Amino acid sequence: MKPDYWDRAKRALARRDPVMALIMRSHSVWNRVCVCVGEVRPPNVLARKRAELRACGLSDRKTEYIADLAQHFADGAIHVARWPQMSDEEIIAELVEVRGIGRWTAEMFLIFNLLRPDVFPLDDLGLQKGIRRAYFNGRKVSVRTMTRMGEAWRPWRSVATWYLWRSLDPLPVEY
Repeated sequence: MKPDYWDRAKRALARRDPVMALIMRSHSVWNRVCVCVGEVRPPNVLARKRAELRACGLSDRKTEYIADLAQHFADGAIHVARWPQMSDEEIIAELVEVRGIGRWTAEMFLIFNLLRPDVFPLDDLGLQKGIRRAYFNGRKVSVRTMTRMGEAWRPWRSVATWYLWRSLDPLPVEY
């Protein structure tokens, strides 16, 4: 397929699919950030003015979050070298100190980046929906009940979560 046809098809799909448009926009913004910052490392991010990052297409809030994350790394408040020895909860506690990172984001990071096998993201709407459909005929279920169910899946709750997500959508999710 010729590149110009690819570009046309991609744009046509993006216009019809708001999710695809959002994904393409986020890739475009990230590419502009990479050009602006160069190698995306904490000192390089911190060396840029916030206005420069905003000019890449980042919102004020996202600019603040990225700068705060870079500052945490630069200050040594994030202990990446210790993560292999740290518990999931210890890593989550460290990550949620960064503005813009909540528990759900930290749990997704543990699952998809650190490949931790026993994360059970109870705040995840996909997990909740998967449990409701697979075990409760779609009826609402309490966090307490989901927590008890998750105990049976230890030490592989990340795997159980992944299968419950797949039960809703067979296409893998990537973060």
